[in-house]
Amino acid sequence: MAYDNRNGNRPQRRDAPREFFKATCADCGKECEIPFRPTEGRPVYCRDCYRNHRPADSRPRRHLF
Repeated sequence: MAYDNRNGNRPQRRDAPREFFKATCADCGKECEIPFRPTEGRPVYCRDCYRNHRPADSRPRRHLF
């Protein structure tokens, strides 16, 4: 799978296991696992706390013409 999709990201291989990284939630302090490498200086939230930080409607809007 060498082709880039229209967002410029390479698609993941479906048979490859997803890599998770250990992190500490910036809100509650619980240890959690996240599917991306955490960046120093940027907060990471566990699944429960993330719900409180994301916008109410985080899905992209589709235009109906």
